[in-house]
Amino acid sequence: MKVAAIQTVSGAQVDANLLAAGRLLEAAAEAGAELAVLPEYFCLLGHRDTDKLQVQEVFGKGPIQQFLADTAKRLNLWIVGGTLPISSGEPTAPDTTVPARVFNTSLAYSPQGECVARYDKIHLFRFDNGRERYDESRALLRGNTPVTFELPSRDGHRWTIGMSVCYDVRFPELYRLYAVAGADLLLVPSAFTHTTGQAHWELLIRARAVENLAFVAAPAQGGLHENGRQTWGHTMLVDPWGRIAAEQAEGEGVVLAELDIARLREARLQLPALEHRVL
Repeated sequence: MKVAAIQTVSGAQVDANLLAAGRLLEAAAEAGAELAVLPEYFCLLGHRDTDKLQVQEVFGKGPIQQFLADTAKRLNLWIVGGTLPISSGEPTAPDTTVPARVFNTSLAYSPQGECVARYDKIHLFRFDNGRERYDESRALLRGNTPVTFELPSRDGHRWTIGMSVCYDVRFPELYRLYAVAGADLLLVPSAFTHTTGQAHWELLIRARAVENLAFVAAPAQGGLHENGRQTWGHTMLVDPWGRIAAEQAEGEGVVLAELDIARLREARLQLPALEHRVL
């Protein structure tokens, strides 16, 4: 199955970001991809953490979700929309200057335009090195449920796909749950900071592939954004042996690789580590 991991440098205008995503999804489809995965915050990387609250959508309706559904159907393509802000139903705080938080949600769409899976990011990023400060919990509520979906590919295999987002990659227990559930492919749409990405991105992505003997698709934000934030990029597709099959360092683009289920079966047969688990 040919998979496209899409790298963007999203800005503060939803319409412009959707145009860019649409262009990249079209390129993925033209290249023969069956599945295309967009990065975290593909629809908006605003000037403030709370900007996403202004464009939140109720699950099942809204222009961002309609874009994903329509594009999947038009291109006959499986699409995973990295993340978008989905309303949580959390009541607004009594101080009305503090709006209700949202879920950072990844949605999977079939080529029929149907949303087949929803994953709400479980682990929320917080980082402070004295120069950079991030705390996603100020605008986001965390999810609590691992999610997989099935993708019947043209090669006749029914792929089991485990969903995650960015900071989740630091928590290997989530991916081990997916491996135990039979996942062939793990998705990690991300917007890693330049600082943490330079230190840990490749190490973490390849480790999740190796320890679970699974393919990993890790589309990322990659470049200098109009809000001044710099993301690490290095979108990559990794095979079950930890080999990087394809990668792009910076800038928007489509990273493509053919994922061979026979390669996964071979790796698990040669090194049956998943069968040797004790704990």
